[in-house]
Amino acid sequence: MLNDQMKQTIFYLSDRTGITAESLGQTLLSQFESIAFVTQTLPYIDNEKKALEVVELINRNARENGIRPVLFSTLVQPEIKAILHNSQALMLDVFEHFIAPLEQEFKIHSSHRVGKKHSSEDKEAYEHRIHAVNYALNTDDGLAIKQYSKADIILLGVSRSGKTPTALYLAMQFGIYTANYPITEEDLENYELPSWALQFKDKLFGLEIDAKRLQEIRTERRANSRYSSQQQCEFEVKEINKLYTREAIPTINTTTHSIEEIATKIIAQSNLKR
Repeated sequence: MLNDQMKQTIFYLSDRTGITAESLGQTLLSQFESIAFVTQTLPYIDNEKKALEVVELINRNARENGIRPVLFSTLVQPEIKAILHNSQALMLDVFEHFIAPLEQEFKIHSSHRVGKKHSSEDKEAYEHRIHAVNYALNTDDGLAIKQYSKADIILLGVSRSGKTPTALYLAMQFGIYTANYPITEEDLENYELPSWALQFKDKLFGLEIDAKRLQEIRTERRANSRYSSQQQCEFEVKEINKLYTREAIPTINTTTHSIEEIATKIIAQSNLKR
């Protein structure tokens, strides 16, 4: 059993990038909030020599720390997996838990090929995401308003409420064309949306944020300024929330949510296609 000073070592191992192993592993480990984890990703383990080096690394870690490491693996090649099974780690083979039931259901054997995907579909999806990312960058923070007709969604919010990272995540992860526009103090003092927004009301989505958190973020960027003052932050948060309500714009509060959570909630609320 781990004590308060001990940390559990986690290895993410893959014959490709390791992103799948990381994503699943992090999701599962998030259920154990009381444990401190030290993680290391080992991508492109695609031959026996690399596998033997990994076993040596894992076993050395086990000896030095006195705790059995945990290994999340998305390895495909049986001969490489066999080598890793000899390590002093709890090996959780992601594919092993799913491939066998699928083989039984489909009544065929899987190809066990490294990085095998439906390439033509993946290429098309990849290119779409690249175009979406470029669009998000080109329309960031109120740029290129003339291109807003191409947007799947347009994020609104005060400065530093999370518009840019959310727009880029929606683009990169889901291929959603996302523009974002900063609602300025002038907009708030006029009690109305910018004139361009009237023709895109069905694409608008508002980001809310608590005033205290907004002040913290702005202080990191521009301390001791009117921009980061408590009074200014409270004014902008109060007025933009009124604007959202008056214009019936759907919103999400970004204060305590991760970018992943914000993005998926926006997709769900807006009925966007991933």
